[in-house]
Amino acid sequence: MEAEKKEKYRQSLENFVMGHTEDVLKQPREFIHYPFIDPGSVYDGNVWDWDTFWSVYGFLNLADKYGDGTGSVAGDSPAGKGGSGVGGGPESGAGMRERLIEHAKGNIRNFFDHQLEDGYIPMMIEVADWPEPYLNMKHKEGILMNMHKPFLCSQICLISDYIKDYSWAEEFFEGIERYFACYDKNYYFENCGLYVWCDDIMIGMDNDPATFGRPKFSTANIYLNSFMCTEFSAAERICRRFGKGDRAEYYKEKGRKLTEAIQRECWDKRDEFFYSVDVDIKTRKFDWFHQGLGVFWKTLPIKIRVWSGFIPMYAKIATKEQAAAMVRHIFDEKTFGSEYGLVTLAKDEKMFDLSVTNNPSNWLGPIWGVANYVVFRGLLNYGYQKEAEIMYERTLTLLGRDLEKTGSLHEYYNPFTGEPIMNGGFINWNILALNMAEELRGKKPMLWFEGEER
Repeated sequence: MEAEKKEKYRQSLENFVMGHTEDVLKQPREFIHYPFIDPGSVYDGNVWDWDTFWSVYGFLNLADKYGDGTGSVAGDSPAGKGGSGVGGGPESGAGMRERLIEHAKGNIRNFFDHQLEDGYIPMMIEVADWPEPYLNMKHKEGILMNMHKPFLCSQICLISDYIKDYSWAEEFFEGIERYFACYDKNYYFENCGLYVWCDDIMIGMDNDPATFGRPKFSTANIYLNSFMCTEFSAAERICRRFGKGDRAEYYKEKGRKLTEAIQRECWDKRDEFFYSVDVDIKTRKFDWFHQGLGVFWKTLPIKIRVWSGFIPMYAKIATKEQAAAMVRHIFDEKTFGSEYGLVTLAKDEKMFDLSVTNNPSNWLGPIWGVANYVVFRGLLNYGYQKEAEIMYERTLTLLGRDLEKTGSLHEYYNPFTGEPIMNGGFINWNILALNMAEELRGKKPMLWFEGEER
């Protein structure tokens, strides 16, 4: 891409995001007691787990560019709990940067506000015709469902590293411990050392064939386990900031063991790819049958090539040799390669589909900005600067053309034409193309854990 056009698209995207920031900064409402950030579009008023993480990841990268501005500041006092939840208006002198920080903190406050006694935290908080988050209602009924994806500690670190202050989050430490305890009690399979989805509801990549439509508690998804590794790194950092060295070592060791399990169970030497795996594996004896050698393997690979197989590069848990093999997959035009980034399901999988659908959203091939960024970051983690530049240019082309044609951004896109598929007005992780631009210039990612790749 010509430098002039690249800069034109980058500036256009930055102007659009900064001009529409107000659209996604939401005030408290009903049982959402703190200010928060929503993804935009059809998700108005919803507090989502990994969506809020990526929104904050993108907005804090831009925060210093907003200047002092004007506008109200949403404070820490929750609406309905001794405060209005809204600051003093333009006369307060607070700018957009401060508002972004308070709404980011509000994301965290809202999730802990709805943490249950056993540590369960819902993946999404939405206001509807019920008195509390739907997922909490189900949990109280004894119906176990998935919980907040492993981005909670990561978002705390993201915010705290940016403002250079962790003290605001110290009140959540006990809740963090209960959050991990809930994960270990309900979603961890000790036999294989991996975490599993309870079901296929709100798994981030809604209709990922490795989990979608499969039996409950049967899939140790590579998405869940890879991001859990980064979550353990975040928990370790939080513990060290709070002077809790023993707990820091505990989470460091958990991350190390989980990395070993991913390497052992999810890496396929023949295909040179990380797969999600089936954990419903055991010898099923009947009468006098199967008395000899039984099932000694702990998992079976679910050999469906999904974009999440590249997340280990983002999490820096792949070896250099594994990364080199996966780079070839990323740009293979027969499978994942696209002029607009990364296809979310390999083109030659029988489930590949570009249907317009919401609930579930479609991850069976369309281009998603978050997948492009995660792969981009993974490439840089392993020294693939040129390839990362290509991913950035393809992402920028996709979003820049969308803005030219429609004046807006969308949730996901056709990998062959670059045309938007649905949900105009979606901001969220589309912002990450701007992070790409900064990181190619040498800026560290907004959340950075020291240590070299394996």
